[in-house]
Formats: sequence, C-alpha cells, structure tokens
Amino acid sequence: MADTEPAVEPFRVEVAEDVLADLRERILDTRWPDQLADAGWDYGTDLGWLRRTAAYWADGYDWRQAEAALNTWPHLLTTIDGQRIHAIHARSPHPDALPLLITHGWPGSVAEFLEVIGPLIDPTVDGGDPADAFHVVAPSLPGYGWSGPTTERGWDVKRSAGAFAQLMARLGYDRYGAQGGDWGSFVTRHIALLDPEHVVGIHLNMIMAGPGEGDDPTDVTPHEAGLLARGQEYFAEGSGYMAIQSTRPQSLAYGLNDSPVGLLAWIGEKFHAWTDNDGDVEDAVSLDALLTDVTIYWVTQTAGSSARMYYESLNSMAVATPPVTGLPVGVASFPKEILGAARKWAERDHNIVHWTEMPRGGHFAAMEEPDLFVADVRTFFRGLR
Repeated sequence: MADTEPAVEPFRVEVAEDVLADLRERILDTRWPDQLADAGWDYGTDLGWLRRTAAYWADGYDWRQAEAALNTWPHLLTTIDGQRIHAIHARSPHPDALPLLITHGWPGSVAEFLEVIGPLIDPTVDGGDPADAFHVVAPSLPGYGWSGPTTERGWDVKRSAGAFAQLMARLGYDRYGAQGGDWGSFVTRHIALLDPEHVVGIHLNMIMAGPGEGDDPTDVTPHEAGLLARGQEYFAEGSGYMAIQSTRPQSLAYGLNDSPVGLLAWIGEKFHAWTDNDGDVEDAVSLDALLTDVTIYWVTQTAGSSARMYYESLNSMAVATPPVTGLPVGVASFPKEILGAARKWAERDHNIVHWTEMPRGGHFAAMEEPDLFVADVRTFFRGLR
C-alpha cells in the first residue's frame, strides 16, 4: 500500500474562548417552539428535557474539563487520501501490547472512549493481566470532529476503512485488531476485507442480521422475536434521521450548524432512544458525557459533514459489507442496541468465534457500560495475540 502523504503531527484539543462564548449566547437566544402538553418524547425531543439540558449547557457544563480529559491522551493529525485524519493514539506501558483500532459511529465521537482507553492500555490499573494490554488508536471518522469536514464526495465507510488501515501502517503497526460499533462496525468489517494480512480479528458491538430465506418463520425464540420486533420498531418509528441524512444532508446542515439547541435536540433524541434507560437519558450516560459529544460536533462544525456519511455510504452501497469469513469475529450484543442479531443469523456471513449476550447496555456501549465493554474486548483478543 503506497503511502506518500504527509507525516503524523501531534495535536491538542484547544477551543478558542470566543467560540465557547458564541455557543453560550446562541443557547440563551434560542427561539423555542411549542409542544403539546402531553407529548413527552412521542413527537421527538421533549421540550422540558431540552430546556433543562440547554440551560445546563450554557451555565453549568464545563467544556474545559472535558477538553482536559480529552488531552489526557496524545492526539495526532495526518492527511490520508487528501483528507485530514485525527486520532487519539494512546500507547500502552506494556511493550508487548496488541495495537487496537477502535472506531465510533454517528452521533458519536472519540469522546465515547474516554472511560475505556485507560483500562485497555493498562489492565493492571484494575487488577488485570498486563498480557491483555493494547496500544489504542481511536480515530475520528472522516467528516467527524477534528477529522472534518470532508472536502469532496466519496467518503463512505469503505473509503474510511482504507484510510484507517493506512493510518495503522503509518503508525508502524503491521499486526493489529479492530473494533467498532454503529458506522464503526461497517468500517471495521471493511478493514477486515481490505487489510486481512495485518488484522488479527475484529470485534463488533453492533451487527445486523436476520432470518434467511430457508429459515422456518415459526422457529423463533422469544429472544429472537424481541430482536425482530425492535428492528421493526426502529424502521417504522426511529429511522427518519437516516432518510434525511442519506438523501438531503445539506438541507439539514444549515439548521444544525447554526443552532446549538437544534443540534442538541437532533443528537439528544438518539441518546434517549438508543441507550439502556428507564425514561431518562441520565440512567445511561451523564449529561456531561452527552454534552461533550454534542460540543465536539458544534466546535468542529461537522454536523453536516458527519451526516454526509449516510449519503455516501448508502448511495455507494458500501453498507452492504461482504461476508467476513477469513478472520475471527467477536460480538458483544447489548440488549438495547437499535438493530441486534441472533448469533445463528450472523454466523451465515461471519466467522463468529466469540459471542456475548450482555446483561445491560445500548448503542453507546463504551460510554454506557465501559467495564463490560473492556472485559469483552480483552476476552476476544486474548487468543489472537
């Protein structure tokens, strides 16, 4: 794989004070819509929740604290295939650690991984075995965060996978594991196909599969029936964002790039719908964690370019990932994932060697259940080092 692009440069997250001041002013100047008295979350983001969360964003949330947490780990910038690529690159103190590429999705960011990087690079901090250590590379998807915005057409999940494989080579890693959820699961499967001579195995916390043509429709367990019902509910009631972002992302971008409360409503609704909660987002993630994620989209002005990933990936059919049968595949199946699968369905197209039915957790697995996430990643890769 030829690599004549510029070298890797160190990077720190540093948002100018005037950007934060402008954000606060825009929040305070919001022109609020009405809401039916009994609407709750039925029509979309609840007005009461949004008002409270926006007020906290303006006058309680501390971006500088989040910035410091992000800068706990070394960051890098480089250019690959003409696109700026950002990543956290946290090397383990254990020299025999396995390099691990870990990829987020939408509406996520590298901030999803803040609670798991430490345990992954040094298992001894929680009494673990140093033999389970990883060198962690957590890039921002092209068009997301400090890897954005994209500047040309074509940045779908397959092209992103090629860029990330090149990133790992540029960092000197000729043997590595890959992990991902949401768009990251698509990128990770493409990496397995594009770079099989260097990838030891892939771990996914989202995989989509259903019964095949030859399956008996009556031979469905209660668990499988629940998975199918959740998928049907998602496509019937929860996939409107995907229809917009895959067809008219530019029309959406004007509102999300201009209104922080609009952006918070667009992303906050997904955290409410996709996390394992009892009606309150904070059952699953803290408001600080949610607002860090949303603030990254705001300060990098990547709400629009991140949405373009849907347009690019669906129109190119890069979402139709070929079977991954030549490498080991591990799956952590969280119960409130938006689109789940039964192992027997996934095994048709994947070399599944590890499968864990998690007791709790949803779409943002590393953020919601960091301990479960870390333990499963360690277990899967333990036999592949």
